[in-house]
Amino acid sequence: MDRKSLIASSQAACDALSADDDGLKREVLSHAGNRWSLGIVYALGVSGRLRHAEIGRRMEGVTQRMLTRTLRQLERDGLILRYDYQEKAPRVEYELSEVGFGLLEQMIPLWGWVIDNANEFRQARTAFDKINPQQRVE
Repeated sequence: MDRKSLIASSQAACDALSADDDGLKREVLSHAGNRWSLGIVYALGVSGRLRHAEIGRRMEGVTQRMLTRTLRQLERDGLILRYDYQEKAPRVEYELSEVGFGLLEQMIPLWGWVIDNANEFRQARTAFDKINPQQRVE
């Protein structure tokens, strides 16, 4: 895609995000930039249906509260499905929905781009930190 087409496509996407349901679209889009959301989508995509604790074990560093909150947000937006078996010892499982698989599919090119450009990011950070040591971001 040439730059002119890229800019036009980008503008169309921004216009669509600014139209009706602006908040909804932006909230759903935030899943793509959220480490816990993407980790859960990935874990369920790779492993299939999992229980809450199993997801937590795969998500290094996530708190119980954050895991529960993220699962609820993903379920609310239709990215995952929740199965409550209504058993005496509670058993709840989560699975990626078709929409969730769509998100996973769309993230793969972005992840590939990050991997392909990792050296450039490192070089840019090193150069920035040399020029602006007081503005270094950790």
